[in-house]
Amino acid sequence: MSSAREFHEAWRGLPLGGLDEIAGGGTCLVLAPHPDDESLGCGGLIAACVAAGRPPLVAVLTDGAGSHPRSRAFPPERLRTVRAQEARQAVAALGLAEDRLAFLGEPDTAAPHGGPAFDAVVSKLVALVEGEAACTAIVAPWRHDPHCDHEAASVIAAAVAERARLRHIAYPIWGWTLPDGTAIPEAPGTGWRLQITPFLPAKQSAIRAHQSQFGGMIDDDPAGFRLPSALLACFDSPYETFLLA
Repeated sequence: MSSAREFHEAWRGLPLGGLDEIAGGGTCLVLAPHPDDESLGCGGLIAACVAAGRPPLVAVLTDGAGSHPRSRAFPPERLRTVRAQEARQAVAALGLAEDRLAFLGEPDTAAPHGGPAFDAVVSKLVALVEGEAACTAIVAPWRHDPHCDHEAASVIAAAVAERARLRHIAYPIWGWTLPDGTAIPEAPGTGWRLQITPFLPAKQSAIRAHQSQFGGMIDDDPAGFRLPSALLACFDSPYETFLLA
């Protein structure tokens, strides 16, 4: 048993690594639980892969339509469209072509952890990477990220990695905000920090593309989701964290 503080300290002390260490000899599939996670956790990685001539695939697991459930101006149908367009703008800011972006359309806050729906998502992703000979890794949220869709994405990624024989790499999002004393039932593992200084402006632009999540666009649901400043501060950094899952 370890604490979140021990994990945070371990993450900050990880060795620097490059694309070969993280993604292997090819490129990667980035699995984002929601539109915006690809930019927060992997914006630098995506931009670095593009710059190296190894453009990744990005798959967004859920439709993101659950962030403002009481909004009349942005009911789920409209919000689903808005969030998909924000994701397109975000990956464009990172230099990634739109045809490298896929939407799986699972319901926000209800991504499958098992059963037929889980198997269907895994099969879709396996087919996606099998059509991309250069894909050598799947990059998905850390298994202990405290959000049900992030947990689902981690389990899905493990199944895809096994079936498609890919390296499984994890990235923390909400894990950075866990209180120091939070118990985690394993020891900190290994991984790398990716230096993203040349790509940080592009990453910041990509994050800002998700305007619906900043609280200004949707103003008729005061209890709706808003990206916390403490979380955003974690990703205003010249490093991204990638862990061997």
